Amino acid sequence: MKMAFLGTSAFAVPALKALAEAGHDVVAVYTRAPKPAGRGQQERRTPVHETALALGLAVHSPRNLKSEVDAQAFKALDLDAAVVVSYGHILPKNFLDAPVLGCINIHGSLLPRWRGAAPIHRAILSGDRETGVTTMRMDEGLDTGPMLLAESTPISAADTAETVHDRLAELGARLIVSTLDGLMRNTIEPVPQPEEGVTYAHKLGKEEGALDWRRPAAELERKVRAFHPWPGTWFEGPKENGGERIKVLAAGLALAGGTPGTLVVGRDGFPVVACGIGGLKLLQLQRPGRSAQPADAFLRGFALASGTVLPPPAIASLPPSRPG
Repeated sequence: MKMAFLGTSAFAVPALKALAEAGHDVVAVYTRAPKPAGRGQQERRTPVHETALALGLAVHSPRNLKSEVDAQAFKALDLDAAVVVSYGHILPKNFLDAPVLGCINIHGSLLPRWRGAAPIHRAILSGDRETGVTTMRMDEGLDTGPMLLAESTPISAADTAETVHDRLAELGARLIVSTLDGLMRNTIEPVPQPEEGVTYAHKLGKEEGALDWRRPAAELERKVRAFHPWPGTWFEGPKENGGERIKVLAAGLALAGGTPGTLVVGRDGFPVVACGIGGLKLLQLQRPGRSAQPADAFLRGFALASGTVLPPPAIASLPPSRPG
């Protein structure tokens, strides 16, 4: 097919590579414009931008897609299809209608569950036992278009957002090649999404990473995994210790009782914090500007004695998302 690829993040990179390897004619790659980053605030290209240059593909980085000039230029490409993966811009109708077969999206969930910006994180946070990838023909709604193909993968008790992200990115790359092949052969019939089972994956915010000890420990353990590596989870240490924001990079479940926030150091040297139900065993911690450490080593340099009561976050944590 003669096609365009619209993507930005690392999640989209395997799909772009797979399309090129499959022999499709990717005549244009659209990605977000470079942004200043790092201490020197030098402009940094997106992962898709870097990949496209390595593949020798033409790159376009419009600030938005509202310009009629950009719309006409996209239409002039005379595309069979466009593939959209984690792009970051909303496609207006004149872009959606330009390719013969429309714009095909790779979405990191089993639609209609987890439409929206953060499907991987919300699936782990809510305790879903599986997730997957769905390809769909885009319409003007938010992840509401008719489905083409889908494939699932289990979410294990050890999975983090990072491991699921990488697995789904590879799965999506394989699935988009199969989807385009089916569209070319007319062997795929688009299926409207059911109304039942729709959930919305709200965009993540840094403050949502606060660990509220009044919540069940099982929920907090999932949050640690769901928010790794970004935006991360954290708690505020006691004021007598400076009230530092301490990151929790890994945690597990443990038996505990008492007032939520009460910390007890176990015989193995690892701290357990009492929660609304059960306890959260802190396995890896990090102070601001310091390296991450196993929690037992962390306590040797940062005094948190048994019986310390960690304060609840000043910002209330969001309740778990529910189907609806």
